[in-house]
Amino acid sequence: MKFEDFNFKPELAKAIKDAGFREPSPIQEEAIPLILDGNDLIGQAHTGTGKTAAFALPILENMKLNGEVEALIIAPTRELAMQVSDEVYRFGKELGIRSATVYGGTAYGRQIEQIKRASVVVATPGRLIDLLDSKRITLNPSVVILDEADEMLDMGFLDDIKKIFKHLKGEQQRLLFSATMSKEIRALAQKILKDPKSISITKSEVTNSNIEQEYYVVEEREKDDALIRLMDYYNPVKSIIFCRMRREVDRLSTYLNSQGFVCGGLHGDMSQREREMTIKDFKKGGLNILIATDVAARGLDVNDVSHVFNYHIPFDSQSYVHRIGRTGRAGKDGIAISIVTPSEFRALQKIQKNVGSQIISKVIPKISDIEAIKSGETMQRVVDVEVTDMGIELVESLKEAYDLSIIAFKLATIISNESSVKGKDNIGKSLDEIKNLLKNSKDDRGGRNSRRRGGGRRGNSNSRGRRDGSRGGNRGGNRRGDSGRR
Repeated sequence: MKFEDFNFKPELAKAIKDAGFREPSPIQEEAIPLILDGNDLIGQAHTGTGKTAAFALPILENMKLNGEVEALIIAPTRELAMQVSDEVYRFGKELGIRSATVYGGTAYGRQIEQIKRASVVVATPGRLIDLLDSKRITLNPSVVILDEADEMLDMGFLDDIKKIFKHLKGEQQRLLFSATMSKEIRALAQKILKDPKSISITKSEVTNSNIEQEYYVVEEREKDDALIRLMDYYNPVKSIIFCRMRREVDRLSTYLNSQGFVCGGLHGDMSQREREMTIKDFKKGGLNILIATDVAARGLDVNDVSHVFNYHIPFDSQSYVHRIGRTGRAGKDGIAISIVTPSEFRALQKIQKNVGSQIISKVIPKISDIEAIKSGETMQRVVDVEVTDMGIELVESLKEAYDLSIIAFKLATIISNESSVKGKDNIGKSLDEIKNLLKNSKDDRGGRNSRRRGGGRRGNSNSRGRRDGSRGGNRGGNRRGDSGRR
């Protein structure tokens, strides 16, 4: 089946094509016709297989653009709400559809003004119920979507969800998507849905056995430092760095280029021609590093990518599998590296469980580790280099002022300075600290079901992080190695 078979509006069909979508995933193929026909729906996809497009495309197709909020999408965290909102914008911009993203930690006034102009509202439960309870807004959407319902219940949002539906006026088409289908989820579905159709896509994804998977735990402010240190350590021939948001791609691309790397950005806000030129440049070696959102994980076929970096881990296992599948191709070995913060740790464990492969914890290398590698590389360069006439003339000239040992020391210093490693020595968590995170995570899973609305709200507001990426302190590492730097 092709996306053309759905006969979407020309503007929506163009946005789908520009996004690089050709064939619908299983849940998209099954869900889109049912949603287009106005059915309530329970969608279970264990690895999160394309769920956002599965509901976003049909609701955008059915919109009347009557000046009111026609669709309400409820997501458990700020990050997921922002991602869903980005997808809605990407698919709906040709239709002139506006979306508002509503979450805690941001001024009420600005969000209320955005809601007044929006056709689609994407909201976290805590902030949405605050706005509805205080009567700052009223909503009468024609369709309501609960995304990652199991995650919302885990975070203690069940009471808020029930209250949200009491605030909504009139009849709505209601859609519930969840990776798991527990007794609590089924009870909620029975309460809020009317004669729903059900879809279950539970086949687990399997990662390539040629790909070594590992992760490093750092604070958000250390991510840039950690990425550069790992680039210095692994010295990848060609690599892809995945970010969640297009603004992260733009910021990180600007920063890495300023540090001497040769990289380009790729995201859904670029024109088709811009994306094609960037991918062509990457394939031909004009770029050593591609910094991309998940749009690059679809249909990107480059056989010599040695490393994939997850600057932020994805929201679902399907995206993780797609991302790391860009390396280890054509029978070659590959390395997939995830840089995670303590707040992302639980999401990483969920991905590991769904994917069913081992992701090994490691510690960010110290400066001495990299200097040892570079020292060996420098010695090999000296052994391999061919003596030229210009080199002989240079040494003969220097012999007038210095003996041969001093000349050798000076030349070796020049060579070694070119690959010096700067920045702070200790980056990220130690193995003992990672073990404690693992232990605490297991303890949390045992007790979180007893936490209710208060805990859920705290989790929601604390999850927002610093979306532009914190720029750690002493990074000055303008080392001129071969890992993609000029």
